[in-house]
Amino acid sequence: MSQPAEQAATAEPILLREDAGGIATLTLNRPKQRNSLSGALMEALTAELHKVAEDSTVRAVILAGNGPSFCAGHDLKELTNARQAEDRGRAFFEKTMKQCSTLMQAVMRSPKPVIARVHGIATAAGCQLVASCDLAVAAEEAKFATPGVNIGLFCSTPMVALSRNVTRKHAMEMLLTGEMIPAARAAEMGLVNKVVTADELDAAVHHFADIIASKSALTVSIGKEAFYDQLEMGVGEAYDYASEVMVRNMLARDAEEGIGAFIEKREPKWEDR
Repeated sequence: MSQPAEQAATAEPILLREDAGGIATLTLNRPKQRNSLSGALMEALTAELHKVAEDSTVRAVILAGNGPSFCAGHDLKELTNARQAEDRGRAFFEKTMKQCSTLMQAVMRSPKPVIARVHGIATAAGCQLVASCDLAVAAEEAKFATPGVNIGLFCSTPMVALSRNVTRKHAMEMLLTGEMIPAARAAEMGLVNKVVTADELDAAVHHFADIIASKSALTVSIGKEAFYDQLEMGVGEAYDYASEVMVRNMLARDAEEGIGAFIEKREPKWEDR
């Protein structure tokens, strides 16, 4: 992976990737900055997600963070420094928000399911990142918040992903109060799938990742795309669209193989086509 300008002067890359068993683990690596999303980190993560999307050996993605935090949101020091510009930072702020929106949609639109491994705090855009992932597993110590309201900056972009994961009342509770939500409460709200002890976190994440990696990659990618597309439709339109997807899926080689294997009581042999 090429190194963005931010990490050129250091030996440690700001994003790590490790592949094993059809699973790519992408690890945010700015521990001293609590893995805050600098422009360079967002660029690196978006680029790597695009690479993963085209990598036929990868069947699932785990998104993790090094250090005490999962991700503390945007890099506020970077944003503050931009105020020195003649336009008081407007151009930089616009670029940053566009970068962030592009990143979150890259997670959602990746044909490979993305699982958040949340070991520590996930706040503001970090909480948005968790909400953008397809699945999320949290350690008991993890905490979540959209605390922008506390510093005069409402979490409007995190709101997009958050409001598509939890109920309106729960989303507004987080957005209006800015309070930290413990992992157990986040699970009750539907922000995360499962809460486990820190010692159990890796096993719980890999439980999901390994199951997904055992499926037809084509079938999973068809289903993931259709899931997010139909969410934006009315019920009638969604059924028409989903019916078309089912027909296309039925004509795929893996559907023929999978149904045949089920009838013949044997394990399917996926060809991802």
